Amino acid sequence: MILTIDIGNTQIFAGVFKGNDIKARFRKTSIGSITSDELGIFLTTILREHEINPIDIKNIAISSVVPSLLRTVMNCCVKYFSIKPFIVEAGVKTGIKIPSSFDKLGSDRVADCMAAMKRFPNKNLIVVDFGTANTFDAISKNKEYKGGAITVGVGTSMNALCQNTALLSNVEIIKPRKAAGCTTEHQLQSGLYFGNLGIIKEYIFRLRKECFNDEQAVVVATGGFARLFEKSGVFDLYEPDLLLEGIKYALDLNTQLKNTKKRVAK
Repeated sequence: MILTIDIGNTQIFAGVFKGNDIKARFRKTSIGSITSDELGIFLTTILREHEINPIDIKNIAISSVVPSLLRTVMNCCVKYFSIKPFIVEAGVKTGIKIPSSFDKLGSDRVADCMAAMKRFPNKNLIVVDFGTANTFDAISKNKEYKGGAITVGVGTSMNALCQNTALLSNVEIIKPRKAAGCTTEHQLQSGLYFGNLGIIKEYIFRLRKECFNDEQAVVVATGGFARLFEKSGVFDLYEPDLLLEGIKYALDLNTQLKNTKKRVAK
């Protein structure tokens, strides 16, 4: 079995694969101080709760956008699983032609793109990931990374409003029945939903025009808040496990290349 881990700004998102099937997925906050022991106890405990013996984990792959936590997670993998994890980082093979000007493209976005490319080979792609920030990435049918954008995430938007205004408080983030709200709560929900929906539509339109000359592109969405817009008609596919799939694919691809080099060397 393979344990895949994404270290995000607000959550650690992990999943366990047996072959190409995901058997378990779980999350833990990444806000605040986390020790390798705390994380190790969490992982081994939750694996057992999913009826997975930690000793059955034979490989671990990680992507991270939080450098300060990466070392902690790596130490946890060595201490609790006796495994040196594979890291999705600059220099690993991805199958994507990424220009040098994009050398700081986040490993989570690279993994998203890899998984989308595997699902839709030879297709223009726009990948939208809803997290602390919303990211938009365009990849051509020739596997070229064409560019993208970063916007404020839905939850981050709400938190910023509430922290910087005296009379606004957190609301449940849902799709309201109509845009014109009659209460402050409904008006906030309207702004969060329809405001973000407008942003999504605009970026998909512009990326398709600028990156693909208005050619057809498959739009793939992932991330926690993607489900909020799943029935809006702007996505061709909503896949909550896209990032985990991409991390596993990166591990598989680099393992295959490494094994091929060994066979050639012999």
